[in-house]
Amino acid sequence: MILYTPLSESEIFPTPENVYSNRQCITYEGKTCFVEKNDHGEYQIVQLLSTDPQDYLNQKFTPGTILS
Repeated sequence: MILYTPLSESEIFPTPENVYSNRQCITYEGKTCFVEKNDHGEYQIVQLLSTDPQDYLNQKFTPGTILS
């Protein structure tokens, strides 16, 4: 199905709220991150929030990294 519309996909098909229910914004080693709690009770990085491009090159903040 093709939709010809100026609206974005997220405006047409919004993401359910329960997807974000287990996400938190935390500060880890001085950097702000969105993390998600997995089934084992560990936190996994979903997104790094930073204005410094060098922070994104640090392997510690790669999405999917389990925080200890």
